Amino acid sequence: MKVLVADKFEKVGLEGLKALGVEVLSDPSLKDQALEEKIREYQPEILVVRSTKVTAPMVTGTSLKLVIRAGAGVNTIDVEAATKNGVAVANCPGKNAIAVAELAFGLMLSIDRHIPECVGELRRGHWNKAAFSKARGLYGRTLGLIGLGNIAQEMVPRAQAFGMRVIAYSRWLSADVAGALGIGRCESVDEVAERSDFVSVHVSLNPGTRGMIGKSFFDAMKPGAVFINTSRAEVVDTAALLEALDSKPIFAGLDVFEDEPATAEGTYEGPMKDHPHVYCTHHIGASTEQAQEAVAIETVRIVEAFVKSGAVLNEVNTAKSGPIAAVLAVRHDGKALGAAQKALSEMGFNAGEAEHVKIPQGLISKIALDRVPDAGALRALRRVEGVFDATLC
Repeated sequence: MKVLVADKFEKVGLEGLKALGVEVLSDPSLKDQALEEKIREYQPEILVVRSTKVTAPMVTGTSLKLVIRAGAGVNTIDVEAATKNGVAVANCPGKNAIAVAELAFGLMLSIDRHIPECVGELRRGHWNKAAFSKARGLYGRTLGLIGLGNIAQEMVPRAQAFGMRVIAYSRWLSADVAGALGIGRCESVDEVAERSDFVSVHVSLNPGTRGMIGKSFFDAMKPGAVFINTSRAEVVDTAALLEALDSKPIFAGLDVFEDEPATAEGTYEGPMKDHPHVYCTHHIGASTEQAQEAVAIETVRIVEAFVKSGAVLNEVNTAKSGPIAAVLAVRHDGKALGAAQKALSEMGFNAGEAEHVKIPQGLISKIALDRVPDAGALRALRRVEGVFDATLC
């Protein structure tokens, strides 16, 4: 079996792939037409990418059977085209969560303590302690989280260690989950804005989240509040953010931008780079050695399962499209999710999007279903070994 790695990839990952006995070709320079041509020439069954875009022609009429995004999202992959052509798509969710959470706090601290300006002034030989001694601090402040996936869950204990209160909004967040995490629950993103001193966005990009942070959100933010986005630029209405930055005393820390360069080096002339209330980084949230090694090891695990059994771990394009009829909360020991999902499948349910929340006793998995389970189905799930409870949200 052939694997084509069309992006930078950790040495531990390349060595792990070769140890599986597969043929590996690694070429981080492959992009666009060159990548399509290499796929047709080399005829790999598996393609591994990070930020490289995977387009419809690359998965149409080619040898590919599996595309792996060595990262959390899949917005750079034409999943619809892959599904139509029988190509599975998988990713590595949660493996870069710690790194992104660390950067989010780095941006928060940089803004609050004016760290970039301090460094710049001192390098110019200018001592200005009076100007830079004005900071509100994180202790006792409220951090609002938009989304409660893997990264946001890493934000919670770090915020609590700083002595911050944490509140959150998520479609899946129920009172019992909020209580288990020791956080407050909000009914809307605007409520998060109203109550928070710092807001950090951690949602994936999909039709439901595109542009979800808009004018009403920024109108609701407190004067002096800080907005952090390390997820995807497209979840924010950029025009509304710029208007708010110009019209009220708020600040933004951004790691993602609309029309950012697709390559590692390039030119960015977007409106955020020179704004005095914006602190920018270069889409580096996942770029730590710890995160990249974790992603590489997970990628090897996905390839190994596929080579040995044809199973696709972390597959994102298995569920049939359709409306969500119910959201099921399954409280389990952290190991019983597969058995619970199998039980649902055997009962004829189609499981869609899922979100998993760590609790002291294991996990609470919120699973979208295509129809509402009756009392008998819930009783059957509760009988699955390792499942503590199953309830409708």
